[in-house]
Amino acid sequence: MESRFVDRVLVTVIGGRGGNGIVSFRREAYVPKGGPDGGDGGAGGSVFIRVNRKLGTLADFTHGAIFRAGRGGNGGPANRTGARGDDRTLDVPPGTQVFDDDTGELLKDLDADGSTLRAASGGAAGRGNASFATASRRAPRFATKGEPGQERRLRLELKLIADVGLLGLPNAGKSTLLRAISSSRTRVGAYPFTTLHPSLGVVTLSPGHSLVVADLPGLVEGASEGAGLGQEFLRHVERNRVLLLLVAPDIEPSPPEQVELLRGELEAWSHRSGRDLNDLVTRTVLTKIDMLSDVEKRSHLSVLPSGCAAISAATGEGVKDLVESLFEIVRSAVHDTGEGKPL
Repeated sequence: MESRFVDRVLVTVIGGRGGNGIVSFRREAYVPKGGPDGGDGGAGGSVFIRVNRKLGTLADFTHGAIFRAGRGGNGGPANRTGARGDDRTLDVPPGTQVFDDDTGELLKDLDADGSTLRAASGGAAGRGNASFATASRRAPRFATKGEPGQERRLRLELKLIADVGLLGLPNAGKSTLLRAISSSRTRVGAYPFTTLHPSLGVVTLSPGHSLVVADLPGLVEGASEGAGLGQEFLRHVERNRVLLLLVAPDIEPSPPEQVELLRGELEAWSHRSGRDLNDLVTRTVLTKIDMLSDVEKRSHLSVLPSGCAAISAATGEGVKDLVESLFEIVRSAVHDTGEGKPL
C-alpha cells in the first residue's frame, strides 16, 4: 500500500486551563487563628508545533482533530502550588507553514529541523487566598479560578523542501528517473497523472554525500490557473534549490514546446504566489533517449536549451553523469545562498 501524502490540514489547538487557587487557613494545634494558606493553582500547559526532519507528510494529522494541553493542578493548603499542566508537542515535517485559519495570518514558517512554535498558550493560574492577604486584610476568604487556555484553529500547509525537483508533463519520465537514481518506489505507468502526490527520494553519491529529490506531479497547460493537479502542487516547486525540466520525445507537444509550456506555468505561478521562481536554478533534461536514433537525439538537442542533458532512465545512459552534475549544481546553490548543508 502506498503511503498517504497529506499537505494541507485544519486542526484545533487548545492550551490547558489554569488550576484554581483555593481558600484555606492554617489549622494547627495551639494556633487558634491561623492565617490564610490557600495555594495558587498551576499554569495550564501549552501546545507546541515542532519540526521533525524524519517526517515527510502531514498524514499523522486527522482533518479537524483537536489537540489539548494538560490542565494545571489546583492549589492546596499550606501554600502548596498546583502542578503545571503538561505541554503538548505536535511534530510536523520541515517546510510546514502554520496559519491562523480565522485571520489568515502566517504564524510561522517551520523550515528548519528543530524549529518550534508555541501554537496555543496555557491559561493563567488562579490565585489562592494567601496571595490576597495584606496588612489591612488578614483573612481573605476568596480565591480566583484558573483561566482557560488559548484556543486556535490552525491551517497547516506543507511545501516540500528538496535539493532537486523534477518537473514535467505527465509521462515525461519523472517517476522512472527517481526510481533509477534513488531508493524511492514511486508508481510508474504509461498513463497521465501516475504521480498523484509528490514523492521524495534520497540519492547517495558516496557516504555522507546525498541529495533529496522530489518527484512533482505532472503539469498540464493552465496548471497555474487550476487545470489538472496544478495549483495543488505548483506551490511545492518553491521549496527546491534546483529544478529539472524533464521533456520527452514521445508525448505532445514537442520537447521545445514542453520547455516553453513549463517555463510559462512557472512564470504564471510566480505572479500568483508572489514568489520569484527565477531564483531557482533550472536545467533541461531530454528523457527516453533509448527510443531515439543518434540522428534523432542530435536533432532534438539542437533545438533545446544549451546544456540540456540527455538520458534514458530505462537503460541508465547519461544518468550517472546527470547525478554527478546535480551534486555540483546543488553545491554551488548552497554556497551562493550561504546555507551550510553538507553535500
